[in-house]
Amino acid sequence: MSTDFLLELRSEEIPARMQAGARTELEKLFRREMDAAGVSVGEITVWSTPRRLALIARGLPQATEAVSEEAKGPPEGAPDQAIDGFCRKNGVTRDQLELRDVKGRNTWFAVIEKPGMAVKDLLAGSIPAIIRDFSWPKSMRWGADSVSTESLRWVRPLSGIVALLGDDVIDCEVHGVTSGAVTLGHRFHHSGDITIGSADDYAVKLRAGHVIVDHAERQDIIRSGAAWVASEAGLNLVEDEGLVIENAGLTEWPVPLLGRFEEDFLEVPPETIQLTARVNQKYFVCEDAAGKLANAFICTANIEAEDGGARVVDGNRKVLAARLSDARFFWDVDRKKTLAEHAKGLGRITFHEKLGTVADKVDRVAKLARWLVEEGFVKDADPDMAEQAARLCKADLVTEMVGEFPELQGLMGAYYARAEGLPDALADAIRDHYKPVGQGDDVPTSPVTVAVSLADKLDNLFSFFKIDLLPTGSKDPFALRRAALGYLQIAQKNDIKADLSVLAQAWSENDSEGSLGLRVADFLFQRLGVQLRDEGVRHDFIDASRSWSAGSETDGRVDRVEARARALAAFLDTEDGTNLLAGYKRAANILKKEDWHGAEGEIARTGEEDPLALVDDPDMKAVIDAKMAERHAKELSYEPEAAEKALMDALETAQPAAAKAIEAENFSGAMAALASLRSPIDRFFDEVTVNADEENKRAHRLDLLARFRAAVHKVADFSRIEG
Repeated sequence: MSTDFLLELRSEEIPARMQAGARTELEKLFRREMDAAGVSVGEITVWSTPRRLALIARGLPQATEAVSEEAKGPPEGAPDQAIDGFCRKNGVTRDQLELRDVKGRNTWFAVIEKPGMAVKDLLAGSIPAIIRDFSWPKSMRWGADSVSTESLRWVRPLSGIVALLGDDVIDCEVHGVTSGAVTLGHRFHHSGDITIGSADDYAVKLRAGHVIVDHAERQDIIRSGAAWVASEAGLNLVEDEGLVIENAGLTEWPVPLLGRFEEDFLEVPPETIQLTARVNQKYFVCEDAAGKLANAFICTANIEAEDGGARVVDGNRKVLAARLSDARFFWDVDRKKTLAEHAKGLGRITFHEKLGTVADKVDRVAKLARWLVEEGFVKDADPDMAEQAARLCKADLVTEMVGEFPELQGLMGAYYARAEGLPDALADAIRDHYKPVGQGDDVPTSPVTVAVSLADKLDNLFSFFKIDLLPTGSKDPFALRRAALGYLQIAQKNDIKADLSVLAQAWSENDSEGSLGLRVADFLFQRLGVQLRDEGVRHDFIDASRSWSAGSETDGRVDRVEARARALAAFLDTEDGTNLLAGYKRAANILKKEDWHGAEGEIARTGEEDPLALVDDPDMKAVIDAKMAERHAKELSYEPEAAEKALMDALETAQPAAAKAIEAENFSGAMAALASLRSPIDRFFDEVTVNADEENKRAHRLDLLARFRAAVHKVADFSRIEG
């Protein structure tokens, strides 16, 4: 026979931000206790209100099953002290031990019979353990016992425990609080005790006491109720799910109420009003039919007032008016200075002790933004405006408004820019230069904004990489992963083709900083791998696309590597690609085993340019003729077999075709040229003996495989592809 279990832990107000985590923690600890005892648990429901956590577990058995456990002890002949200690540890006597053979040596074993126990008794021991082991982000001690570090820590003083298995009370005591069947209802709407009969009537009886214990139901009431009171006033609610959850965590009997504030406050930027209402007062805001912010707010009362909430609304209106007065004061004071005047204060803010002030950072960003435009990396932008926008983009950091609401940085700068009559494109760049700040955020496309945003993110990356302050594990204190992802998204959206080595040199005005650019490029490639993973572009495809031939320097053009990796992923997803990769690996293994480089391999190994890649260069004709003559001399020393000749002919066609495609950055075309080698290489391995007895044949065939490998490497480094 199974029974339902109810546990309620009542305390003073639990912060709304901690309630979701507390629900998870309560279920985790309860399951831990039951699993340790071998108790199978059915459905578990966990609820929270500001004053209580509640757990209902369905289908608990009346008793646990008896179990037999074995413990391995010391070997026969061990000292008596060791054997006696083993017995004490396991609660057995010597005559209960058994000797068993373990790898040819007699060893003592204890067989421990654990009888079944009533689940009621199990719970009586589990509840105190759950409470004492509970983890809160912040907790406190209280009362006379708080002088001891052994006293209970809880988020707020624990005041009551309801513990029922079926209709039976589970007797336990924690920090002077004893369990029972009695709880309390709403602080204002209900007086006296509420006696709970079982888990089934818990929510019903609390509702009668004006407590909606289900947090999800309270959220629904707030969500729909706020929308309804807004519509009754001819307005539209500005939806805010985070605010819904927070208000549900602040109330046990939520009642959304609409109030009005003075229209004069609407002169302040609407985001300021919304942030003031949300952060300081937990209020929703509304818009009119035209989509403009209305002089209305919605608060969530925790009582159902007799006057319909008029006094509650009036009190909240006065508090909000005081907050909005502060915001209007900040708005008026900040506009007495131009952004350029505000920007002078950036010299007082340290960006990083090794990197100077924010003013120093702004100077670097401004120069790089201008360079990006002048060099044509960002098209259709005015270099003067790009530089001016960069020099003003951080100016609002020293304003009163951003000092009060850091979330408004950038946005307030744009408002102040427009207020002093600066161009919209410049104001937009100030507003959006932090973007994108996360997945789903808008990616800038306006040319001036693109220049400033790219320069800002590159400065973060170059600066911190230069002083070796890099992300480690899950720690990224300077948000470099976000900066890298932002750079990638902007570059992809706006088709920016830039070599990180060149950008680093321009940033530092030092030609020696190319290596810094490649370090940042490596970091960007890691982020690119994460970004493209869901598209089926594996990290090893990116690795295989980062150099123009095996062993050459890493490519600093992230856009080029991305295009190449995408083409490679598409190619390897085809039958031709899969089989060509298999043929490549077979050829590479043979060459490695024979330690054979061959003519093509020596060219790749020594860094000499492949003549076939320069077939259209008239200045290289003599070099080409000499190399081709040498190659044909080898080929004509004997009559090649048909499959061998077919691979030779295929390479003569595929190599220049692939080289031309690579030069044009037509990576799909390069892969298509490789695809023409699939059948010839398959046939070659089927019909030709590579390690022939004749030395000239063996040498030529190994050279042919080296040519095949080199041709593939010109398109992508297949040696880096896993599997």
